[in-house]
Amino acid sequence: MSKFSYLIDKINVAPYTNEPFKHVYIENLFSDKDFQEIITSNEISTPKALSDQELIEGLKEKGYKVIHFPGCITNVKQYIKWHSSKGKTTRTHSACEGFGMVMRLFKKRTKILIRLEEFLLSEEFNLAIAEKFNIQLADCKIDGGIQKYLDGYEISPHPDVRKKAATYMVNINPSDASEASDYHTHYLKFKSSKTYVYKFWEYNSDYDRDWVPWNWCETIKQQNRNNSIVIFSPSNDTMHAVKADYNHLTTQRTQLYGNLWYLNSETKPLKWEQLQIPSAATESNANWKKILKADALSTVKSTMKKHLINRRDDIGTTNMD
Repeated sequence: MSKFSYLIDKINVAPYTNEPFKHVYIENLFSDKDFQEIITSNEISTPKALSDQELIEGLKEKGYKVIHFPGCITNVKQYIKWHSSKGKTTRTHSACEGFGMVMRLFKKRTKILIRLEEFLLSEEFNLAIAEKFNIQLADCKIDGGIQKYLDGYEISPHPDVRKKAATYMVNINPSDASEASDYHTHYLKFKSSKTYVYKFWEYNSDYDRDWVPWNWCETIKQQNRNNSIVIFSPSNDTMHAVKADYNHLTTQRTQLYGNLWYLNSETKPLKWEQLQIPSAATESNANWKKILKADALSTVKSTMKKHLINRRDDIGTTNMD
């Protein structure tokens, strides 16, 4: 039995929270002793840096590597150049305003972090998450680790792709001021004018779910408490997002992050631009199809026609603008 098995007991008894979507939220996840040992470890509590280059090189020396991650790039020179004029150049997704860089800890020297990663990747821990959300662990691949998210990291509102069965995020930020920092995960809902997208995703499971612009949604809450965990099983309404804007030279946004991925899941891509319906295109307007852009119509005309027109009772007639 792991020294961290008490976390499973907390997950098992934790109630579900349904706002803004079904999830588990637990504060004070680790014992005070364990949490202090984690955040003061050599790999988590990193010294201040004078430049982006010094920061990244320092993290590499501590065992971190730049990884491919949504909303991020892996080219260090490109990131540093962008960061020097933040927000004025390239973006990784049309719904975002910028990009960041994520580094995962691969070489651990501190005993508690070695034992913690073994636990996070164990069947024992992941079975607890799977059973909490009625997922068959045998149908999934386990993924997880310790990550630092540099300034500029952005992933706009999204519910996660259908291939993801479950996800968890634990704040292990080393700074005492972390809760006031502007880098925490937002949990959101679509604005009333965009709720038809929920229905499109629901009725068209062969299409994957995309990120959407920030102004399509409203933040209901943020996970800013240190030593807290959020766990959920992605669905059509599990909207969440991050836009980090902080000084990463003094401290870095740090998380335990993990997922369960379905082994067998195939969908077709569908970009958010193709889900835009002009304000004049309400269900009461028989000509709304003609208003759609040609590229959007060619991709989704059959499913839009079937599921956005014929299901008026489910979707309503005033929320399509």
